[in-house]
Amino acid sequence: MGRIHVVAIGVMVILAAVWLGADTLFLRDGRRVQGWVIGIRDGVIEFEEERGFQRRRIRVNRNDVRRIEFDELEAVEESNLDERDDDSARGDERPRGLREREVIVSADVAWNDAGVDVRAGRAVYFASTGRVSWGPGRRDDAGGERDSPRNPGRPIPNRPGAALIGRIDDSDPFFIGNDQGAIRMRASGRLYLGVNDDYLLDNSSNFRVTVYY
Repeated sequence: MGRIHVVAIGVMVILAAVWLGADTLFLRDGRRVQGWVIGIRDGVIEFEEERGFQRRRIRVNRNDVRRIEFDELEAVEESNLDERDDDSARGDERPRGLREREVIVSADVAWNDAGVDVRAGRAVYFASTGRVSWGPGRRDDAGGERDSPRNPGRPIPNRPGAALIGRIDDSDPFFIGNDQGAIRMRASGRLYLGVNDDYLLDNSSNFRVTVYY
């Protein structure tokens, strides 16, 4: 009998650890759904629900959700859900209460560790200052070179040279530039920042980037 109690307590501890790291949907009908927010688009919340040791992907109409409580204890009320909608996330306004970290992005380093771990589906904001030199007569801000030609050697060939870019661990790079709107993370892991250039040895100076997450 004692062993059964020990096993039961062990299971409860494991489940508690899972729940403590989960997001929670508070539905209008009084139900709570725990799991992970994957994304919000076209009025629909894509959510990975956790039931014990099982997970399933569900889609919930945004109008059926009263609020979302994220694992960082950040509660988003229904009136503010648009701030996390993919269609409206490109605005310049950031939600309040986000954590922030300043990162020096050296132009001669392929990928600078931002010191931030992110999760797939979450919105991250970037604000950049400074200019980098990336060859004779070339000096640009985080937006990169104007009218930049396509270069297949760059991490993102069809984006401006020297622009600010990011990636999660070893996943495909994504464009940041001067965009201060929300950029939704495509993967979970460590965030790295760099410049969109194929030859780094003649680069100098850096961007000073504040990451809001």
